[in-house]
Amino acid sequence: MWNEFKTFIMRGNVIDLAIGVIIGSAFSKIVMSLVEDVIMPPIGLILGKVDFTDLYINLGGKSYSSLADAQKAGAPTLNYGLFINQIINFLIIAVVIFIVVKQINRFKKKEEVKAPDTKECKYCLSTIPLRAVKCQNCTANLNEEDSLNQPSY
Repeated sequence: MWNEFKTFIMRGNVIDLAIGVIIGSAFSKIVMSLVEDVIMPPIGLILGKVDFTDLYINLGGKSYSSLADAQKAGAPTLNYGLFINQIINFLIIAVVIFIVVKQINRFKKKEEVKAPDTKECKYCLSTIPLRAVKCQNCTANLNEEDSLNQPSY
């Protein structure tokens, strides 16, 4: 059982996945900082100095000056501003991943499409060389211009 587990862990897919999760975690922190510290302040300024993190609906009876105050008091709140931030985070991450994947695909070697070197006999359906003029199996003439292409049995 230990050997099976060791084989499973040492597969390339598992290691690649682990590395991807670690890099993704670090990358998400960078993107969150980009959104919260760089992108959201100008958007909030454009929208009239609105800080999205302070947008909430108080479901309790009291009034609070900020979301932090409401949360300290233990009031039930609907934090739609934080939700807007998360949507923007997701969209930015999706755009960045799209750009990265597109660039990686661009740099990959494009596989050359090999021209076919065989064709199918239209009479016996066997595979024959592309330049053949007579089928080696049914001996039919394969000249496209010849309308009497009958197999000679």
